[in-house]
Amino acid sequence: MITAGEANRKRISVSDQANFDSATFVSVIIPCRNEENFIGKCLASFVASTYPKDRIEILVVDGMSEDKTREVVAPFSRSHPFIRLLLNPKKITPAALNLGIAESVGSIVIRADAHNTYPEDYVENCVRCLHSTGADNVGGPWITEPVADTLSARLVAAVLSSPFGVGNSQFRISQKEGFVDTVPFGAFRRELFGRIGNFNERLLRNQDYDFNTRIRAAGGFIYQTPRLTTRYAPPASFGKLLHKTMRETQWHIRTVAENPRALGVRHLVPAAFVLLLLSLASLGVVHEQSRLAFEVLLSVYAVGALLFSIRAAARYGWDLLPVLPFGFFLFHASYGVSTFVGLLRLGTDPAAMAPYK
Repeated sequence: MITAGEANRKRISVSDQANFDSATFVSVIIPCRNEENFIGKCLASFVASTYPKDRIEILVVDGMSEDKTREVVAPFSRSHPFIRLLLNPKKITPAALNLGIAESVGSIVIRADAHNTYPEDYVENCVRCLHSTGADNVGGPWITEPVADTLSARLVAAVLSSPFGVGNSQFRISQKEGFVDTVPFGAFRRELFGRIGNFNERLLRNQDYDFNTRIRAAGGFIYQTPRLTTRYAPPASFGKLLHKTMRETQWHIRTVAENPRALGVRHLVPAAFVLLLLSLASLGVVHEQSRLAFEVLLSVYAVGALLFSIRAAARYGWDLLPVLPFGFFLFHASYGVSTFVGLLRLGTDPAAMAPYK
């Protein structure tokens, strides 16, 4: 927990924002694999950046895509010399990031994602916020937008932007300004990597959480600001969301084993919920009190799901209201079950647990 006093000691005065130096060379690293539907929009948003083009490089690190990702990137590279394509034969995100760091030359490194688009002042604001806050990592919230005007796509966006769906994940549910435990991706000074090391290639998932934990363990600070808000394109259907969730949450137990402080309580709540439900359901066969507790737990969950479904439906469409409570439950159940699958696979070779796409 970061106290107000610590935060104030890390802040640079507001007047120092005027010292923003657009001569700072910035490297943007975008790891990707099979992102033909998103990488073009992502790159176009950086091309529109107001940051001086002679003071920026964008490195797209492709994990040997099997679709047309590299074909989409190629014309951007031809038209804009500051965009380069690198190949990542290891096919995993942390390896892509480490390769990008090694190949980049910027004194500030921005870790971007192919599924996000970035406002024109994003790079400038990353540099400005690093200077003005004194933080070691700065990032911003996401605006989760359905990729299509379908019930399934809107259901995905509703679940991922609801506190009931994703807990207290600040970058997903709030426009908070201030010091936080983690931000998605982020911007860093190059010297940080020399101080705490690069991304952990043993973690095909959750490497960002692990990295942010190591920043805090080294006495560093992480700052979130709405000035770095980006737009996130989630999976196109609810089925794809569940598939993605199950692939990713298998890494939770392995991440905790690697770095016990990397994940918060919210990452393990769905597993605890599933375990409690199954335990009460099993005991309820022979114990009346367990059956009653099972019914109470489900009832409380249902009421919470309904209340948050009304709130989400007001934003994403009232036709979602009948399905949202079930969507929340399926999302939480798949999240929890897959966490336990990860426990069973703890001794499995990480390479056997599938690449990041």
